[in-house]
Amino acid sequence: MTPQAATPAYRRLSVEERRRQLLDAALSLFAHRAPEDVSLDDVAEAAGVSRPLVYRYFPGGKQQLYEAALGSAADALRQCFDEPRQGPMLARLARALERYLAFVDEHDTGFSALLRGGSVAETSRTTAIVDGVRRAAAEHILSHLGAADAGPRLRMTVRMWITAVEAASLIWLDEGKQPPADELRDWLVDQFVAVLSVTAARDEQTAALLGAFAPDDRD
Repeated sequence: MTPQAATPAYRRLSVEERRRQLLDAALSLFAHRAPEDVSLDDVAEAAGVSRPLVYRYFPGGKQQLYEAALGSAADALRQCFDEPRQGPMLARLARALERYLAFVDEHDTGFSALLRGGSVAETSRTTAIVDGVRRAAAEHILSHLGAADAGPRLRMTVRMWITAVEAASLIWLDEGKQPPADELRDWLVDQFVAVLSVTAARDEQTAALLGAFAPDDRD
């Protein structure tokens, strides 16, 4: 008799592993479709589970699942700016932007729906999650600048630049991801230096920080 191939042993997923599986499936769908175009049946099919099982882990339905998936994506976006404080400042910023643009590239449709708003899944909680990412990015950048005690002009400049990065990312998606991501990254770094230069003419703290790095220190 020909020996039969051994059947792989079934392993029951832990609660956290199953939840992670469902979140990953939801994220993969929300990345390329607007929230209102994704159903719980879609998530169940993508995860290879039943609809009741999705409800078991997310009894609040699609809204709860969307908010959980959004929170997971927000954590990934925060990590984009979590750069080691080593090497030239602009090189650090360029690496953070490279990770950020890679995230935008991977989650194009979902990213657009998230930042443009107007989704039926948008609530005060989802808005707070997105704003939390912006604030975390600003704090990371100010920390890299050594400006934990940043004054209002410097803090406003950094947050304005982050808003510009978001807008540029959305336009980049609209334009078929042109120019190439590395060119957009370098352009945004140049814009960071430019807006700091404008603020430096009116703010001594910003002027002192600007003198700590040069436009060509990103290598």
